[in-house]
Amino acid sequence: MDPPHPKRAVRLNDTTLRDGAQAPGVVFKTADKLAIARELDALGIDELEVGTPAMGAVEEEDMARIAGLGLKCRLSAWCRARPEDLAAASRCGVFGVHISLPVSQIQLRALNKGRAWVLEQLRNLVPEARVRFAQVSVGALDATRAEAPWLLQFVRAAAQAGVQRLRLADTVGIGRPDTISRLVTLCRQVAPDLPLEFHGHNDLGLATANALAAAEAGAAALSVTVNGLGERAGNASLEQLAMLLGRHPRLACGLDPGGLLALCRRTALVSGRPIAPDRPIVGDMCFTHESGTHCHALLREPQAYEPFAPESIGRSRRLALGSHSGSTGIRHLLHQAGIEASAPQIESLRSLLRNGLSEG
Repeated sequence: MDPPHPKRAVRLNDTTLRDGAQAPGVVFKTADKLAIARELDALGIDELEVGTPAMGAVEEEDMARIAGLGLKCRLSAWCRARPEDLAAASRCGVFGVHISLPVSQIQLRALNKGRAWVLEQLRNLVPEARVRFAQVSVGALDATRAEAPWLLQFVRAAAQAGVQRLRLADTVGIGRPDTISRLVTLCRQVAPDLPLEFHGHNDLGLATANALAAAEAGAAALSVTVNGLGERAGNASLEQLAMLLGRHPRLACGLDPGGLLALCRRTALVSGRPIAPDRPIVGDMCFTHESGTHCHALLREPQAYEPFAPESIGRSRRLALGSHSGSTGIRHLLHQAGIEASAPQIESLRSLLRNGLSEG
């Protein structure tokens, strides 16, 4: 039998402190930023996009303080296509820089710019950025609404300019897994040596699925945020993609899932965005079971109704009493509480739960 092929590692670039912080009403204090950065680094995140220096002196100072933590992961700054943004990012002491450029006609009209201007910025700014930073990434803003021939021209121009990675942004979340897969494939064909990153928004609920499709099509990196925090409906979710990649037959990531729950809860608290009970991976109900059929099966075989062991992310399984409870689950919960009950007593309790207490 042939040995299994080694899995390809996908880099995770967490942008909670940049794109996540742009969510309406979210304001991270400096201490919050430092704590989130430390926790992400401890989990083994590959990269952190730590802010937008153009926001001013306070943002620059916070970014510099994160850079001063001595984290193992790479730090980058998000910049507009302006020399002054590169200078500000350089003052922050980050490893790399990301330069965003519009590629759809919609975004070009919004900025009152043309395609010639975009190509000129590539030629002028990338060499300067390469001098200042160890890693230079360029973003194709609104790539999923750009005309394909022009987008591919942009990709070729970026490769020729010497960028080290190109970010394809699904800026308003209109992509589908099949279209994202085709987009990544086309871009890799015209610039096979240029690593790609996918940045997905969740407007139609597909950010995580689209990010996975991009990785499966050959994208080298994925933009993510803790809890999917971000503008409008948010971004691709760090915790979801970490668990997907961790169980993928061909892909992998270096993130340790053990601290995900604590990280997600901390981020939810300081962002003022509570975690929905049924949110995948970290919601309170993810490993809570009430159905009699499910509880009966889980007590015999823990994998019956769970995709992975809850202990792998610091959680535990919980059986709940309710209208759908069965006798096996009720007996188990009573036993855990030190209560032994006869079969008729258990059946009476099951009937009471199912039908409710009579008035009076």
